[in-house]
Amino acid sequence: MLDMLVVGGGYVGLAAAVAVKQAAPHLDVMVVEAAPESVWKKDMRASAIIAAASKMLEVLGVWDEIAPEAEPITRMIVTDSRTSDPVRPVFLTFDGEVAEGQPFAHMVPNVTMVGALRGACERLGVTIRHGLSATGFVTDDSKTTLTLSDGSTLETKLLVACDGVRSKLRDMAGIKTVNWDYGQSGIVVTVEHERPHGGCAEEHFLPSGPFAILPLKNNRSSLVWTERSSDAERLVASDDLVFEEELERRFGHKLGALRAVGDRRAFPLGLTLARAFVAPRFALAGDAAHGIHPISGQGLNLGFKDVAALAETIVEADRLGLDIGSVNILERYQTWRRFDTFRMGVTTDVLNRLFSNDNTLLRIARDFGLGIVDRLPSLKSFFIGQAAGTTAKHNPRLLAGEAI
Repeated sequence: MLDMLVVGGGYVGLAAAVAVKQAAPHLDVMVVEAAPESVWKKDMRASAIIAAASKMLEVLGVWDEIAPEAEPITRMIVTDSRTSDPVRPVFLTFDGEVAEGQPFAHMVPNVTMVGALRGACERLGVTIRHGLSATGFVTDDSKTTLTLSDGSTLETKLLVACDGVRSKLRDMAGIKTVNWDYGQSGIVVTVEHERPHGGCAEEHFLPSGPFAILPLKNNRSSLVWTERSSDAERLVASDDLVFEEELERRFGHKLGALRAVGDRRAFPLGLTLARAFVAPRFALAGDAAHGIHPISGQGLNLGFKDVAALAETIVEADRLGLDIGSVNILERYQTWRRFDTFRMGVTTDVLNRLFSNDNTLLRIARDFGLGIVDRLPSLKSFFIGQAAGTTAKHNPRLLAGEAI
């Protein structure tokens, strides 16, 4: 029988397996992933990794492999305008360091991050089984039995669902969610540009939603471009000439000529919060527990915070000789993470509603607020520390750069 079985082989699922196995090598940990083995190599997207998460990845022994491909965010600017405005005034700027030589975030190619975590699984002896989806599970006093799509079963003391925002395991566990659709989609695309970005990230608040420019290596940037869903579908389906013309209207010409590279995809945006994170011998982590708007760039980082809290809960219980699948033990993880997740979900919801519109009075009020924040260095330092995850009280040890 397994000690921990993780369903979902993305960054959160892999990180959870590595964190637990590294701290408690005697535990038998396995990952089951529905996608074929090589599919992760085709993911050309990139993700923002905050300072606290990079500390965790360093403790897990994978940051040295990731770092050469990671682009530090050295500065961030915020604008609020219409697409047609000839000038976009900058209302707020942030320096990109939470401490000397420590950026508040890095942009990391997904393929690099997943590759490093998979390598760590292999070194630690975590088995990854591909091409198998979960079709059901039953739980008794001592174990959970998971049935897979090939008819086989696996027994485990603890089942961890990291199977995404539309988690089938969450539904099977009977855990309800709070959710709504924003009527927006996020277009994710990588662009090449003539001039260097200097590590500067930009968040342009436009009437249809935020347009984020995030720096990558080699004169490239990752875009998270929010549009109304019908417009996003039209843009993604358009030819290169139309798409790049619309892109330039939003991106501007400060970095020279632009060219979209790789696939462009649109993802529907909404808010999904699980009403519970745990059940007997069962825990949710990552998007299976919470899906939020990308306006703050915190989605993946919330998942890494889940990993740090869950791993610490499991490992400390095991060291005390306690049952790691007991709901009484797992309640600590739920208490640790649920309020932070709810707070971030509400924050991103309010920000999206406040900025994704063309209301003149709201525009005046929010621009006045941004201007005040820009003139208060101590308040800016507080916000950047919050975004980096370095100022939170009672952080799990991994997020502070400490081994469990």
